[in-house]
Amino acid sequence: MRYFVAVAEELHFGRAATRLHMSQPPLSRAIKQLEAEVGVPLFTRSTTGATLTAVGTVLLDEARALLDHADRVRERVSAAAGVTTVTVGILGDGTDPGLARLAAAYRRHHPRVDIRIRDTDLTDPTCGLRAGLVDVALTRAPFDERALTVRTLRSDPVGVVLRADDPLARRDQLRLAELDDRRWFQFPQGTDPVWQSYWNGGRPREGPVVRAVQECLQAVLWNGTVGVAPLGHDLPAEFTVVPLIDMTPSRVVAVSNQGDTNPLIRSFVEIATAAYRR
Repeated sequence: MRYFVAVAEELHFGRAATRLHMSQPPLSRAIKQLEAEVGVPLFTRSTTGATLTAVGTVLLDEARALLDHADRVRERVSAAAGVTTVTVGILGDGTDPGLARLAAAYRRHHPRVDIRIRDTDLTDPTCGLRAGLVDVALTRAPFDERALTVRTLRSDPVGVVLRADDPLARRDQLRLAELDDRRWFQFPQGTDPVWQSYWNGGRPREGPVVRAVQECLQAVLWNGTVGVAPLGHDLPAEFTVVPLIDMTPSRVVAVSNQGDTNPLIRSFVEIATAAYRR
C-alpha cells in the first residue's frame, strides 16, 4: 500500500521509486500485482507519468486511512510494551561532534526512548524518510524538500578531494571552472536531481557511478576522479582537500515529514538545533 500511495501522490513511477529509495522495475511489478488483485487498473500510464483511475482515487483514500491505522497500532503496541522507538536516518560523518552532543542530550531528555539508527548511502539524501523507513533524518542539503520540514543545523564550506600527487593539490584554493575538464563521480540513475546537481558543482558532468563515500575515495585514488566534500574531515594521507571558493556551503539538516505531530520528533529537532550550534 505504501508503494501505491507513493505513485498516487507523485503521479510518476520514476519519482515514486526515488522517493521509496528503490529502482523502478520492482515498483512497477508491485503495482501491477496490486492491480491484478483488485481486478481493474489503478493508473492510466503515459510517457509523461501516470494518472489515477476512478477506482485508484477511491483506493488512495482507503490506503491512506489503512496506513494511518497501521501506524497508530504500532504506537499503541509499543506504548503497551512500555517501549517507544524513534528511528533516525543518518547520512554523514559518524564522528561529527555535533552528533555526539545530540545523542547525549537526547538520552538525557528522553531516557525511556529506544533510538534506532539507519545508516544510509549517498543515493538517498532523505535517509529513507520518504519511504517511511525512518522517523527523522540527519543529512545534508540541498535536495528535493517537497512534503518535508527541513531545519538547518550548520553550514560547512566544501572543497575538492584530490589525490595528494595531483598538480592541483598544491593550490590553496580553487574555482569550479578550473575543474571543468575533470571527471566527477555520479550517483545512480533515479537519484534526486537536486542532490546530484549540487555535488557536481551545479552542472552536468561525466564520471563513474558511486553509492558510498568509500567508493568516491577509491574513484579519486584510482582514476583521478573529482570528489567534493565538506572541509574539516580527516582523510588518509593519499588525499588532499582544496577549498572551493565559489561553491555554496553544504548544510547539515534535520528533516521530518511535513505535518508530523509526534512530540518526540519535534524534541529531536530542537535538541539537534542546540547541539549543532555549539
